[in-house]
Amino acid sequence: MYSIKEIFYTLQGEGANAGRAAIFCRFTGCNLWSGRERDRAGAICKFCDTDFVGIDGTMGGQYKTAEALVDAIQGLWPADQIKNKFVVLTGGEPLLQVDRNLTKRLHKSGFEVAVETNGTIPVPNGIDWVCVSPKQGAKLRVTRGNEIKIVFPQIDLQLVEFENMSFDHFFLQPMDNRNREENTNLCINACLENPKWRLSVQTHKEIGIREIYKHELCRLPKLSGIIRGGIVNTV
Repeated sequence: MYSIKEIFYTLQGEGANAGRAAIFCRFTGCNLWSGRERDRAGAICKFCDTDFVGIDGTMGGQYKTAEALVDAIQGLWPADQIKNKFVVLTGGEPLLQVDRNLTKRLHKSGFEVAVETNGTIPVPNGIDWVCVSPKQGAKLRVTRGNEIKIVFPQIDLQLVEFENMSFDHFFLQPMDNRNREENTNLCINACLENPKWRLSVQTHKEIGIREIYKHELCRLPKLSGIIRGGIVNTV
């Protein structure tokens, strides 16, 4: 059984895969915060701005089998595009639920499988792209992968603690709160001081991309090499 908040087709908005078409599958639940405001003050992660509570989002629900969940994901990918299939398993904390059976079936359907995790749970076999976003105060168990993306700044978090870990890409992403401009400047300065770090900007928020629904045909003409996948909804 997989408890899913939402599934949607969009463009990845941040990190090394920014701009890439992807299906996002958001799992409910997290081990660092309940997702409820009344628990935020006592949570390890206090700054999360993602709704991962309940199954009331787009295509959310309780999927009884991996096959059923993969069928739902597959149904959102453009039918005339059999290459470059990419799914991002996110949350909450997806590794509370993701298992080998699910990744096997995603691979069988032709998907490259990415996960966005807080790094507190070992990554199962079958994940092609591992993005780790550490949270200060949580024990980090995943110290290698494709990218580490630190929401910055965090109280008492020192970047030097991560710089010798085995990641291909090292990103700093400004914390999105009322101090976002100041946080962005801190990230920029940190990247200039140590070029190992790169700036990650949440472009999906900046330009308003949210969801592309396959079942609503786009009215734009189909350009050479460009998918006519659906309607872009903005928030």
